[in-house]
Amino acid sequence: MKGPLDGLLVADFSRLLAGPHATMLLGDLGADVVKVEHPEGDVARNWGPPFVGDGSASAYFHSANRNKRSAVIDLRTSEGRATARRLALRADVVIHNFRPGIAEDFGLGYEDLRPENPGLIHCAISGFGPAAGPNSLGNDLLVQAVGGLMSITGTADGGHVKVGFPVVDILTGCYAALGILSAYVERARSGHGQHLEVDLFSSLLGSLAFQAANHLNFGLTGRTLGTEHPGIVPYAAYHAADRDIVIAAASDRQFDALVRAIGKPELASDPRFARNPDRVAHRDILREELERGLMQRPAGDWVPVLLEAGVPAGVVNTIPEAFETAKAAGLIPEVWLTTTDGALVGSAANPIHFGRTPVTYRAASPALGEHTDAVLRELSTQPSDTGNAGQVGPQGNVAADG
Repeated sequence: MKGPLDGLLVADFSRLLAGPHATMLLGDLGADVVKVEHPEGDVARNWGPPFVGDGSASAYFHSANRNKRSAVIDLRTSEGRATARRLALRADVVIHNFRPGIAEDFGLGYEDLRPENPGLIHCAISGFGPAAGPNSLGNDLLVQAVGGLMSITGTADGGHVKVGFPVVDILTGCYAALGILSAYVERARSGHGQHLEVDLFSSLLGSLAFQAANHLNFGLTGRTLGTEHPGIVPYAAYHAADRDIVIAAASDRQFDALVRAIGKPELASDPRFARNPDRVAHRDILREELERGLMQRPAGDWVPVLLEAGVPAGVVNTIPEAFETAKAAGLIPEVWLTTTDGALVGSAANPIHFGRTPVTYRAASPALGEHTDAVLRELSTQPSDTGNAGQVGPQGNVAADG
């Protein structure tokens, strides 16, 4: 069955994670993604251990590169640049994360391509935006720091920590995919493509939600609170007899149900905890009171009790436990595909579920240059007369990702 983006040709000059995550999403939806790699390959292939199969690519690389074809094109040579240009002129979408000015040096800038491909959607990903200049370097760790995320992530009495996965890269990839799809819809109306910019820094700031609103409207700085929420209590992880349990009682009604369920009904009438602002003001005292009750039983015993009472709750799972919990809930959280060297490689499934045009998993991440010959043969043929593109059924100077 064809995906919703069947027939869309994506020339992917990005590497590492944000751009590849965006193009993997497009590939999952049916797009033909040609991943252009220099002869040494995307550096993320070496970001291990662990490595999959014959060791030529890391699990990290496989997490962001399924449903793609790999073509080795050396942009350091005039022949390589000419080949890359032919691909870009056929494509519906060009995406890259070169430093500002490098795409133009390679003849792959939007204004270089637009006269011959007016329907082109051209997406540039950078660390801090084009105005930061060609010497600007950005990656997930750096942007988590300078973007303020680390200042609100960590325990109240400990040092700052980063989120345990490259959240900024993933957010940026999702924003890039959303921008590309929006431009694709607009092109259907106007017949014109356009250039769009997505940067890691803005993607993080645009995702700070109420933390940004608290700063902009009230001048609040935010601080590390561990698992606690700055404006909702109880909404955190609490100690039970054997392990931590997360409780998200976001309303006065849920708080009342919580304290009754754990055998502490007197807390509901305590004026220190009567309303959420009171509980926020007395969060430390309330934690002590709640944990006195919760420590009487294992976390796994409390979860069904609290859920029955209408209080959102769950144990703090490990990642393996999280996947098993998803399966128990009837979800399909993982996909397994076979690489060209015969290795079976797993990755997290696409979370979008269509009723009519489902996500498809057509191929594992490609071996370096696996499809070079096929892509070059397709580029030697004349473009199709229909649609924007024919069917094509140096990466150094990268500006962003990590």
